[in-house]
Amino acid sequence: MNYFVRVFFTSAFLMLCPGFGQQYVQAQNNVYPPITATKLGALNPLSPDPIFNYSWVNPKASDGLESYNLKPISWTTSAPGSFDMKEFKQNDVIVVNGKGAIRFDFGQTNAGWLEFESADLIDSITMSISEYNEPAIVNSGSVNPVKTLTPVKHGQIYRLELNPELYEGVRFGWINVLSHAQKWHVKNLRLVCQVKPVNYQGSFSCSDPELARIWYTGAYNVKLNLQKDYFGAILMERSDRHSWTGDAYPSQAASMVAFGNYDFVKANIVNTADLNNGILSYSLYWVLSLIDYINYTGDVEFAQKYIDNASKKLDLAFQHYGQSPKLDFFGWDERLGAGFENPNTAESQRAYAMLSIRSWIEFGHLMNQIGRVDLAKKYTDYAHQKINEQRKRENWTNDFGLHASADAINTGLTTAKENNLFYNRNYTDRVNRLSYSPFNQYFIIGAMAKMQKYNDAISSIKDCWGGQIKYGGTTFFEVYRPSWNSILEQNDAPPNNQCGYTSLTHPWSSGVVKWLSEEVLGIKPLAPGFKEFEIVPHLGDTISFVSGSTPTLQGIISANFNIKSGLTTLTIPKGTKAKRVAIPLGGSTVKSLYLNGKLIWNVKAQATSKTIHIKNGYLNLSNLLPGKYEYKVVYDKVKEPKASNDLPWTYAINTFKQDSLTSGKWKNNYGKEGYMLFNQLGNGKHLQKLPAYISSVTLRNEANVHLELSANNSLLSDSLNANQNLGAIVTKDPNPTQQTITMDIEAKDDQLHQVAVYFLDWNDKERRSAVEVFDAKTLNLIAPVQLIKNYQKGKYLVFNYKGRIRIRVNHVRGENAAVSGVFFDQDN
Repeated sequence: MNYFVRVFFTSAFLMLCPGFGQQYVQAQNNVYPPITATKLGALNPLSPDPIFNYSWVNPKASDGLESYNLKPISWTTSAPGSFDMKEFKQNDVIVVNGKGAIRFDFGQTNAGWLEFESADLIDSITMSISEYNEPAIVNSGSVNPVKTLTPVKHGQIYRLELNPELYEGVRFGWINVLSHAQKWHVKNLRLVCQVKPVNYQGSFSCSDPELARIWYTGAYNVKLNLQKDYFGAILMERSDRHSWTGDAYPSQAASMVAFGNYDFVKANIVNTADLNNGILSYSLYWVLSLIDYINYTGDVEFAQKYIDNASKKLDLAFQHYGQSPKLDFFGWDERLGAGFENPNTAESQRAYAMLSIRSWIEFGHLMNQIGRVDLAKKYTDYAHQKINEQRKRENWTNDFGLHASADAINTGLTTAKENNLFYNRNYTDRVNRLSYSPFNQYFIIGAMAKMQKYNDAISSIKDCWGGQIKYGGTTFFEVYRPSWNSILEQNDAPPNNQCGYTSLTHPWSSGVVKWLSEEVLGIKPLAPGFKEFEIVPHLGDTISFVSGSTPTLQGIISANFNIKSGLTTLTIPKGTKAKRVAIPLGGSTVKSLYLNGKLIWNVKAQATSKTIHIKNGYLNLSNLLPGKYEYKVVYDKVKEPKASNDLPWTYAINTFKQDSLTSGKWKNNYGKEGYMLFNQLGNGKHLQKLPAYISSVTLRNEANVHLELSANNSLLSDSLNANQNLGAIVTKDPNPTQQTITMDIEAKDDQLHQVAVYFLDWNDKERRSAVEVFDAKTLNLIAPVQLIKNYQKGKYLVFNYKGRIRIRVNHVRGENAAVSGVFFDQDN
């Protein structure tokens, strides 16, 4: 409600209440007893977790969910005179004097449900919740697609109950007073949050606090989706709240690094061992999850138990190789077929082939480590055989786009020359090196690390994950484009799209947590269970210090590197060995090295030292045994870190015009060279006259609307400028994954032309729509996302383009997205 008056609380907002509210939840549901954790220390200002400083004694996978209460940090109201909030801050009492709505902001997304107490409520009310600043709406199939409902009364407690588990993704909550008879009181309004017992055992910080905030946000994102028996794939109940096997790969990886909850990760691997959700690549992500788990835990017995299962998945991938199998899904990115729309694109098939090679080579490496030499040879041979087949094709790298090249590089089998070709082709454009989904971006930054392109990787992390935080996110999203931040206010409803109604708490987006710990902090296992590991931080040109820890079953590995001071501290737990530790020098010239205050090396000793040497910008130490170490590097010359120098955002189409004046009278303004008036003739028949340079306009996913309405100036006139009945194409809301339509404009030339797309919200359903434009050949995004709103009287989106393009119109809010026509002109 854009007319709200905002009031902020300045006092502490978090109230953990072990009293009546939590006891009631336990009594009513017998599943969410009060939190058993103990408060230790202070909150971490870089973490959005409101109970970051709470710790459980020996949390286990078998522990059930627990609950805690939160109070809002601020509130807004549509009718200030209807709500007396004077006592709310001190006594949790709101006096209701009339109709209207109050919106409460709890400061971050939580897994919870909204409730309050009242002894004198007689009015008609509803309650709402959302991850963004309007009451949420999701697709059909959900128990309650509209996240607004009359609360259920339990004695004096009024609770919003939207699904059997009660909890949803809640950042904002509403009380909506629909009628008013007499004054009444809201007491003890609270968000009751569920949590799986888990402790932060890992940590991360560096001189760039944005990266640290990303690490802790990703960890919290996973924590919110730790359910009683499995890793959830989505917080908002949208009908798909269960463990999706492929989604679990990056979320389990982040969970091991942040929490060390290995028993729970193991349980989820067991739960998903025979599931792939009908998606071929998800079987391979399960194998990679198994490998990750063994590398981090050393649980060889578990690996042996699932060798046959993994082998069947890998053998099936070998059978599929080169056969263009039905993939069903590879990612939401346009270049990967836009999810379920067209998942079998050439790019997706190449990516799946490279993912197969990666899975074979990594599984072969694991088999070699645990003594299964036969399987090691089998799958390593598969990998080398298929990568060599690729190389028999001349200029084979030219066919690989961003995603396929990332999966190729992640095999670890590509040469430096091949990587350089991939890099120059796919990774030097700031826009197009970003995937639509942070899930796929995890594999892209993994490839950047293998290419040693850490500045590019860190920049893209800040664009993708940092951009979500700038939007106002306290968790990470299912999909995201940085240009959203130019068209949306903080915490506005995001565009919905081929993924359906966008989830803002999607743990598949948390792989960046593991990446930052393994690549920037540099702690990475070399043998199962960290029996051997390395610490090789990659700070790029801009980071001057990094500090953090990784939990292992042997204990915590910690590292702290400070280029400016020259100080390095390490903790190596019993039963492990740091095979290599690389102290970053940041380009400075080294004079000597001290350990615990004692000189142990200087430049003169470099030629004779067997355990300490300088190479590739590091002072390298080898084979450090368990213990604590404090090193001091003394510099001869110190080089200061560079300032960040990001690439520009470059789009082929930068200039757009929105025309809300012309309305339906397009003649003499648009369409001088051609037009297409959607459903003007009814039954999916369009009135069209295409220019000679346009061979076709192809529509996909649209629903057709033709209505006999009274003529008005907003309805598109026909070619004679006479008013017509309404014709439009619309999205198929609320059907799952039908929140978008596409128009492929096939041009015969490569000249500059103008196109105008006409939007009309004919029945005033408060439609808001987002528009994306792609190169129809490469499917690269070629324009920043545009937001079309307030188009009750019609609005044109006008821009110039060249060649073949795809226009994708996405639902944001309202009944659906609606387009009535497209018009072609010379460029202006």
